[in-house]
Amino acid sequence: MQTRKVAQAVILVAIAVALSPIFIPLGFIKLFPAQHMINVIGGVMLGPWYALGIATAAAIIRNLLGVGTPLAFPGGMIGAFLAGWAYILFRRTYAAALGEVLGTGFLGALVSVWLVAPMLMKKTMAASVMMGAFAASSLAGAVLGVAALQVLRKAGIWRE
Repeated sequence: MQTRKVAQAVILVAIAVALSPIFIPLGFIKLFPAQHMINVIGGVMLGPWYALGIATAAAIIRNLLGVGTPLAFPGGMIGAFLAGWAYILFRRTYAAALGEVLGTGFLGALVSVWLVAPMLMKKTMAASVMMGAFAASSLAGAVLGVAALQVLRKAGIWRE
């Protein structure tokens, strides 16, 4: 079972990286709804720790390839973990989606504004702007993630 989970995680990392060119530019920020979709799927199917690992690996690879920014780390990682945790607590895909949006749109944005942008990027930014941008991206991705999980369930690939 562990090997299967690792294989699924690797596939989700690959999908997140493959969809990386699909982004919404907002100044020097790149919004990636696909990563948020993967966060919800990983959190629900594999749990919070795997989802965290998936988001971390995808952020590292995207940054190495030049299609991501350091802001991908707090947003993706916090949102992915909270998506998995919310799913464990409530056993509802919608709870996972809400965990992703709150984790990325609020907590990830604040960590980005207070720590990542000033320390790693040498930039300052308004928390309200960052929260709006992260929330919009994560909401779109969370909706896609819930839809993808419904398709996977109907195809018999995943059971709730």
